[in-house]
Amino acid sequence: MKKRNYRNIAIIVGVLGIGSLFYQFTSNGTNSVDIRNHAYLPNNMEFCNERVPVELIDVKERLDRELTININLHSATSLIIKRANRYFPDIEPILKRNGIPDDFKYLCVIESSLTNATSSAGAKGFWQFMPETAKEYKLEVSSTVDERYDVIKATEAACVYLKRAYAKFGNWTLVAAAYNRGMAGIDRQIQAQGVSDYYDMFLNEETSRYVFRILALKEIMKDPDKYGYVFPKDVLYRPIKTKKININTNIDNLQTWALEQGINFKILKLHNPWLIDTSLIVPLGKTYEIEIPTEGYGRK
Repeated sequence: MKKRNYRNIAIIVGVLGIGSLFYQFTSNGTNSVDIRNHAYLPNNMEFCNERVPVELIDVKERLDRELTININLHSATSLIIKRANRYFPDIEPILKRNGIPDDFKYLCVIESSLTNATSSAGAKGFWQFMPETAKEYKLEVSSTVDERYDVIKATEAACVYLKRAYAKFGNWTLVAAAYNRGMAGIDRQIQAQGVSDYYDMFLNEETSRYVFRILALKEIMKDPDKYGYVFPKDVLYRPIKTKKININTNIDNLQTWALEQGINFKILKLHNPWLIDTSLIVPLGKTYEIEIPTEGYGRK
């Protein structure tokens, strides 16, 4: 009987001790919940210099949803911020050269998290082109090449689409929505509902959230410290210097060819993900540029 009482007392003390540690960990410890991880909605927001009507109840709550989700997707949002340091310097000048507002780089972010992703529907690359759309916008998709995986060429193709959509709608917010729903899909809703403002339209859930996801990532990435994403500069992924080799004849074995360039097949694929086979077939009159890194892979 005494032994059992001692055991019960020990259990109670143990539970209280664990509870005390948990309280200290969550309340006073270094891993306590940071108030910055909660969304504080800006009083004023804009996308491509077009005002977001945050005073509307549903707009405010939809924005709050996406900010709250993405602020607290710690691993995913951290990686996006790190990758942006490498890829935004490639994407930003292409947008500018084509007259596309800089905010569209955040559309690229929500499409792929700045990776060469593949969707369940078969869309690929940073800008998530479907095969037929890619070909329509002059991206090659063949047995050995898929230029949807070439961030430079895919960004150029995306700019063509965005310019066509702006010529149709005259509004960049609708252009962003059309990138998700399609120009015809947005146009049908304009005609059916009798409104031409994205924030006044009733849309399917994915398109209804789409622009707000862009706005949320823009807000977080423009001021990451505000939301608790504080990174030393040296942990951000930096651009890697490369040289370009022009190729106008077939390469029968890219694995052997890579070794001849002083690298290996893995490194070749990392810098040229558009090479989707172990060989390269070059159509008559075409030249490809293959990038070879000139730093970052030296062996000690």
